Amino acid sequence: MATVQRFDDLNVWKAARKLALLVFNQTQQLPFRNDLGHKRQINDASGSIMDNIAEGFGRGNRKEFIQFLGFAMGSTDEVKSQLYRAYDRSYLSQEQFDSLYQKADQITRMTASFINYLKTSEHRGFKYNTQSPMVEEPLTTDYKPQTFTVDKL
Repeated sequence: MATVQRFDDLNVWKAARKLALLVFNQTQQLPFRNDLGHKRQINDASGSIMDNIAEGFGRGNRKEFIQFLGFAMGSTDEVKSQLYRAYDRSYLSQEQFDSLYQKADQITRMTASFINYLKTSEHRGFKYNTQSPMVEEPLTTDYKPQTFTVDKL
């Protein structure tokens, strides 16, 4: 179990951040960048994954954190759907689609595992503690901890 004190210590948040950057970079390429509506929607959805993880963490209690992780899972599925649309419109090659989809799917598994852990955890949330905020992130066999590095942006 890895103990974290900030949302940006979470491996699932780091993976979501990397996905958001990869999606953004892909949408800057032709012909994707000319489809302003689709470009905006997939970028918003990919950014929403990391934002919901951060916001849920910041709420300071387990129940709300689980709720926001659920929102993050919904945004991850939205990104997956948007990837299909981008592939169907020939904005992405099969290789690009597969790579991005795999990363999104990994985030889904990580988030689901984290939710399952939090549902059984006795830790109620840092807003109930008199000490500094901490949460434990599970390192289970349900997902591989971060398989790609996060470079400074």
